[in-house]
Amino acid sequence: MTAYEPTGAPDAATAGHDVAYDAVVLAGGGARRLGGADKPGVRVGGRPLLDRVLAACADARTTVVVAEPRTTARPVTWAREDPPGGGPLAALDAGLRHTTAEQVVVLSADLPFLDERTVRRLLSALRAADADGALLTDADGRDQPLVAAYRATALHRELAALTRENDGLTGLPLRRLTGALALTRVPDPVASFDCDTWDDIATARARIREHGHVLDEWISAVKDELGLDLDVDTKLLLDLARDAAHGVARPAAPLTTFLVGYAAAQAKGGQGGPEAVAEASRKAAALALRWAEEAAAQRRAVTLSGPPGAPTTTSGVCNAARLKPVTSSA
Repeated sequence: MTAYEPTGAPDAATAGHDVAYDAVVLAGGGARRLGGADKPGVRVGGRPLLDRVLAACADARTTVVVAEPRTTARPVTWAREDPPGGGPLAALDAGLRHTTAEQVVVLSADLPFLDERTVRRLLSALRAADADGALLTDADGRDQPLVAAYRATALHRELAALTRENDGLTGLPLRRLTGALALTRVPDPVASFDCDTWDDIATARARIREHGHVLDEWISAVKDELGLDLDVDTKLLLDLARDAAHGVARPAAPLTTFLVGYAAAQAKGGQGGPEAVAEASRKAAALALRWAEEAAAQRRAVTLSGPPGAPTTTSGVCNAARLKPVTSSA
């Protein structure tokens, strides 16, 4: 696997993506190479693998997870192949029965680096091509049919044909489906990385803690944990924390950002969004700047007034050393 790197700024193919789509997530495999562990529930960056995948397709009109129901970070529709454990084609068929969109994103539940932009790239590639599907290829150029966007009519057509030819779909491999489809390919060695072994899990956990990505990962994990659906300018908040720490005192940084969040939550009757966070941050940053300017002025005044105890030579400036504490007369 190559290093985990962002895919960059949105391009023309993804910036205007507004196509309605459904998502089917296959999460019911046996995870034999993980010793039968509950792979969708294994945590990477503090979040279950399944929740990470669900975040990547959060704007799907309907999201169907084919597996036994469990608690997830966002609501989904649950489905199960009959019999359970019937393989990926049977699971896909069961999930598709709950979808209605013409474009369907099909994902496995073990993709730690999948994100919304990759899903949009797949949908844009499908829309631009005269093909039945668009799928990712991995670092070795191999097709990844469970990181793909398909035309629903093509999936239904080929699944129905396979059902007739084989008296069902149980046990059939995915290549029986993809071999009959016209596919376009999108190389992406990062988003296509899946976790089949404990070594893969260890690699994923290490990659997301790399310096260039740890803050984004942490913010995403916190939002999932707190049930927040709010995109904010993290640079703005980091700048505010820096200004509060430098202009006031180091402990002011976390306290100030907390108060900004609280103020934003109270804005507009509890309906504050990213704009409310930005406005509260602006006000708090301006206040921190005033504190810093005041402290700088005081330092200049002390410098001009000379050593402690010396007479003040600057009109209107009071030597801080001469101020007396106010005491109660009671």
